[in-house]
Amino acid sequence: MTRWPIPAPMQRALALARQAAERGEVPVGAVIMRGGKVIAQGHNAPRTDHDPTAHAEIVAIREAARILGQDRLSDCELWVTLEPCAMCAGAIAHARIGSLYYAADDPKGGAVQHGARVFEQEQCLHKPDVYSGIGASEAAELLKEFFRARRR
Repeated sequence: MTRWPIPAPMQRALALARQAAERGEVPVGAVIMRGGKVIAQGHNAPRTDHDPTAHAEIVAIREAARILGQDRLSDCELWVTLEPCAMCAGAIAHARIGSLYYAADDPKGGAVQHGARVFEQEQCLHKPDVYSGIGASEAAELLKEFFRARRR
């Protein structure tokens, strides 16, 4: 496990990931912070909602935009338990989220430090400050256990 304390927003994201797993969803959770307060959150729900776009990040971004009454979230932080995919990275850029904190790398589906590396593309309109590895071992263990249970 992590040798440093996990910040409260990531702890909340991990709790949301556990909720997703309990519902049979891939365990990913996301929290959006503004001014040190949680303003939105979500967990993966594509199967539950019959919506392939219902990734944790998208759910949280939609809620934050609705609560704030705006599409730009430049003074917000997104905390998520897994490296965002290309779809979510695109949404993060379009929402102009100021900072992205994520736990576990996703070499297969991630698009921040792996794959498409969305924020490094010339066409990307906005690049958030990116911090990775926060709570990585806890998030990775949730994912491993989720998929291990499905292979039994």
